[in-house]
Amino acid sequence: MQKATEALNAEIRDRSNPNLRPVDAATLILVDTSQKEPRLLMGKRNAKLKFMPGKFVFPGGRVDVGDRKMLAAGALSPRTEQKLTVFTSRMTPQRCRALAMAAIRETFEETGLMVGSAEYGQPDHAPDSVWQEFADQGLFPTPDALIFLARAITPPRRPRRFDTRFFVAPRSAVGGQVVRNIGPEAELTELVWVTFSEAQKLDLPVITQVIIAELVERMKAGLHKEAPVPLYYERRRQFVREVL
Repeated sequence: MQKATEALNAEIRDRSNPNLRPVDAATLILVDTSQKEPRLLMGKRNAKLKFMPGKFVFPGGRVDVGDRKMLAAGALSPRTEQKLTVFTSRMTPQRCRALAMAAIRETFEETGLMVGSAEYGQPDHAPDSVWQEFADQGLFPTPDALIFLARAITPPRRPRRFDTRFFVAPRSAVGGQVVRNIGPEAELTELVWVTFSEAQKLDLPVITQVIIAELVERMKAGLHKEAPVPLYYERRRQFVREVL
């Protein structure tokens, strides 16, 4: 994936900001394989936003306190937990789980799609209003449906810095849906299912292009949970790709 690091290094960035510690974040790529060509769910960010305005992205965001407290059905595999802890200090199984839960919650908040199961009844407790909305649909979130795909850390001296873990889940893992406000006044103005070739024609952040390329290669190999995971980060002002 040399072209990926070359594309990241070619991007012009403002480095005039104070150096911030990256915030834990998670992103979820939903993949629909029911048709001849796989399709990905992407949303267009509102042009009024300061961060990535007008760009097409996957649902995601930072970890919230409730992500550590919400009840779930299933758990991450030991191998997934191990990969999530590499190159990270103080990473516990609880924090690993919270990353997967954040990916599920952010996807629900932004798209209304709920990666969860109704097989275990309705959760009798939810830590906040967002997860309560999830529980009201009679679903437990299912972090074990997620596959750890990649990790990327925002370069130093950017206005915002995230240590983002990218997960993948099949559309079949979606157990429910509520209507979300998608439009000119919302965070996302458009929500689309697109093929890989269609996605590459959208206005994408460079890192999103890189992650899509990683997903293409992983899917060719079968998208196994135990497969190695790439980490993209800057070292001496140059992006490098290491394998976890």
